This record gives sequence, C-alpha cells and structure tokens, in this order.
Amino acid sequence: MKSFDINYFNIGSRLTLIFMILIAIILGGNALLIWQFRLARLQTDRLTDVSQQMIEILRLQESLLAFHHRLEELTQSRDAHRLVTEAEPLHRALLEQIQRTRNASHLEAGVAPTFLTTLEAIQFTLTSQLAAVTAIAMSGDWEAVRLRLANEMRPLETQTSALVNSVDQDVSEELTQAVANMTNLQLRILVIVPMTAISTFFIAAFFGRAITKRITELRFEERVGERTRIAGEMHDTLLQGCISTAMQLHVANRHLPADLEAKPLVGEILEQLEKVIEEGRNALRGLRSTIGSSRSLEKAFSEIGEELGNYGQVEYRVLVHGRPISLRPAIRDEVYLIGREALANAFRHAQASAVEVELLYQTNQLRMLIRDNGHGIDPEVLREGREGHWGLCGMRERAKRIGGKLRVLSGEETGTEIELMIPAQVAFEEESHQGLR
Repeated sequence: MKSFDINYFNIGSRLTLIFMILIAIILGGNALLIWQFRLARLQTDRLTDVSQQMIEILRLQESLLAFHHRLEELTQSRDAHRLVTEAEPLHRALLEQIQRTRNASHLEAGVAPTFLTTLEAIQFTLTSQLAAVTAIAMSGDWEAVRLRLANEMRPLETQTSALVNSVDQDVSEELTQAVANMTNLQLRILVIVPMTAISTFFIAAFFGRAITKRITELRFEERVGERTRIAGEMHDTLLQGCISTAMQLHVANRHLPADLEAKPLVGEILEQLEKVIEEGRNALRGLRSTIGSSRSLEKAFSEIGEELGNYGQVEYRVLVHGRPISLRPAIRDEVYLIGREALANAFRHAQASAVEVELLYQTNQLRMLIRDNGHGIDPEVLREGREGHWGLCGMRERAKRIGGKLRVLSGEETGTEIELMIPAQVAFEEESHQGLR
C-alpha cells in the first residue's frame, strides 16, 4: 500500500496565490451582496416606520376631530353630567392615540424634536382645556363652554394638520430616496452577481487544470516507476539467464572438436543468443528512465550516438535554441524515449550520412526536431506502421499521453523529419516556466 504523500496536492505557489485571490473575490462579492440586501432591508424598514408614523398621526387627527365634534354636540345638549361622563372615556382614548403616535415616531431614526414637542403640547393642552371645559359646564355657563371649544380646542386640530403635512412631506422624500437607492442597488447587484459567477468559473477552470496536470504527472511518475521495476526484474531474470546460458555455450563450444558436425550449429546459436541479449539490453534501456536527474536532455542526446552503434560512420549533432528550461522529469523521460526511438530508426534503417537533433525552448512550447538524409520511410509503413514493430506507433502513443503532437514527414530524396511539440505548461516545471515569462 502506497504511503500518503502530501506533495501530491502541491499545485505550486502561483496557482495557490491565484486561488487565494479568487476566493477573496468570491467572499468579497458575497459580502457585498449581503451588504446590499441589508441596505435594502434598512430602506424598507425606514419606509415602513415613516408610513406607520403617518398612519398614527392620521388616526390622531381623526380622533381629535371626533372628540371635538362630540364635545360640541354635548355642549348643545346643555347636560353637564352627560358631558363629564362621556368626555372622560373619549379623553383617555385620545391620550392613548397620542401615545401610539409618539411610539411610532420613535421607530423612525432622526425624527425632528419639534414633532415630539408638538405632541406633548397637544396632550398638555387637551388635558388642561378639557378640565376647564368640564368646570365651566358644571357652573352652567354654556356660552363660555362654546367659546372655550372654539378658541382653545380648535387650534389643536390646526397643530395636528401641520404634523400631518410635515410627515407627509417626509414620506414623499423617503419614497423618492428609496426609489433611487433601490435603482442603484439593482445596478450594483447586476454587477456583483456576474463578477462572482465569473470568479467561481475561473476557480473551477484553474483548479481543474491544476488537478488534471497533477494527475497526469502522477501517471507519468507511476509509469516510469513501473517501467523501471519491470526492467529490473527482466535484467535480474531473463537477461541474466540469457547471459549465463551464452557463457556456458561459449565454454562448451571451446571444448567441442573443430571437426564436429554440430560445432557450426552451436556457433550460430551463440550468434543468435548474442543478438537476443543485445536486443534485450536495448529494450531495457527503453523501459528504464535512462536520463537520470543529473543529465540534461541535450547531454543525453549527445551521448546517444555511440550507444546506438554510431562510431563515426554518420555525421551526428545536437542543436539547442533558446535558454534551456528545466523539464518535468516524467516529460523529460518520455521526450527522450521518443527521440531515442527516432534516432534508432535513423541510425539502423535509414542508411543516412547525417542525423540531426534540434531542441527549441520556446515561451509557449518545447519543440524537438530529428532529421536525417536517408532514404525515408515507406508511405504505407508511415500510415499504418510495420507489422510486428512498435516504433512509429509507440512514438505517437507516447506523444499523445503527454499532451504533445507528433508529426512525421518523409520522402525518398528528402529523408525523414520527426517533429514533437509539447505545450509549455505541460513540459516545463512551474518555477522555470514562470521565470521564462
């Protein structure tokens, strides 16, 4: 069972910074939305408070008019006992209405002090004038009662009407301001919501890309590790067994008489076995990560000529354009194996006099070109591959696995050119890629 490696989740400092910025944008956008909705709620509450205040003042005005009208009716009846009896409940109801109006005014923030002062004046005047009217009625001077109601009580209605007009003006101003605020609020929400949605999309896009890249890297690493393990097992079992068998056959062949009829057959078997051993070694080189962390791609290709059997017979060179950039280890190994297969074909089958490897480190991609001036590849083999051979097909599959593009051009007179292109974000290590930009 594999041990847990926290580096599997390492997406690099750049993507981490982008993630934090986008998360901050989303949280900020949500906070702005909440703040805008809070402003809308406060505006609605203020309108409700002002409206409630207006309703209570209108009720107070209506109660005051009804109270005054009832007192005039009782004055015309000239029944002092009845006036005292009925006026008291009406007075209490009017005081309760004044209190409700005062409470409603406290709901609204920033209510004018004169408003509360006017209510207190109405309450005080109403109580004192009602006591005076009651006392005069008990004395039987009904003309004085009528004059008192006309001269002292009617101004209360005027004060109440002034309050109604004042609050009505406040309601109109609040309504106008509320409409403007709501319009601005809608515009802000229309901006904030798309920005938040776009930010969320970019988070998903960036991290989808990062996760995909990390999964790809892990697959490459696992594939390289698996190839190395298989290569080790093949070397320790099959290849070592073949080498041991070949050594024993050499010993046996030396002890066979020269005139023995089976001696040439043993010699042929030894030659075939040596070819099998050599092909096995080449296969193991293809399975193992042959570059190593200390060797660059350029150096590996520079040393590959003698490894493939070129001892000066073919002009071979490696060209590098651009500033070399650190490659991801798994990508580097795959590029090397693709190039090695292409060079093996050029050295062994193309009958070329010149072979060239060109590495181009560009801002947007890694590009590798392998050219030879040999006799080229048969068009049918180029399309479908040679039966029993994995070369071209394997190169295309490797290129596809690492997200690259492989192009093969070949002709009898022009030789063969193989081009491999890998996007920069796939090929280069994150820190090196940032430095290149």
